[in-house]
Amino acid sequence: MNSERSIEEWAARHAALAEPVRLRIVDLLSLGDWSPSELQTRLQLPSNLLAHHLNTLERAGLITRDRSEADKRRSYVRLDRSALSDLGATQPIEAHRVVFVCTGNSARSQLAAALWSRASSIPVASGGTHPADRIEPGAVETAKRHGLSLRGKHPQQLADVLMAGDFVVTVCDNAHEEPDTAATLHWSIPDPVRLGTEAAFESAFEQIAARITDLAPRVAAA
Repeated sequence: MNSERSIEEWAARHAALAEPVRLRIVDLLSLGDWSPSELQTRLQLPSNLLAHHLNTLERAGLITRDRSEADKRRSYVRLDRSALSDLGATQPIEAHRVVFVCTGNSARSQLAAALWSRASSIPVASGGTHPADRIEPGAVETAKRHGLSLRGKHPQQLADVLMAGDFVVTVCDNAHEEPDTAATLHWSIPDPVRLGTEAAFESAFEQIAARITDLAPRVAAA
């Protein structure tokens, strides 16, 4: 990429952000992934206007869209973190406790809780909407490779874990799209169990770690 092209792309990104609604969208996406319908409800925008803003951000290389692993008719909008590496966060967050949720509470949410414990002093827990019988061996090995331990952990029913005031982060499309799951944030992380390979678990771990690196400094004890 030549310098002229880089300057043009940089200018396009600044132009895309030079609008209050689009800047608000980017701020929301800096925390988690949102479906267009969720953004429409949160921002109280008509669908055609939201589509215009999302298309502008996508053309500027600021966002991508991925199909849900649960409902294939649904998509999630994701921020390209590398495109905004020098953009400061603007939305302060307070939480008594962070709870990570996936369907089985056997891989992604367990890894997220372990990573959070290392990154923040805010208490953490995890739970599943349909808990598995055990933690996936692939998750255990992945945690071990990165100096974390899931020893003594076991899948738990989300309803038995949740407390009032929890800051809930779903890391699974299926759990997020269940009607009774009230998430504060959603991270659309592909299920490593489906492939069952070391690479799949490693990819999920890296994605979760990057999200926690972004989120942890923004969360203060309530």
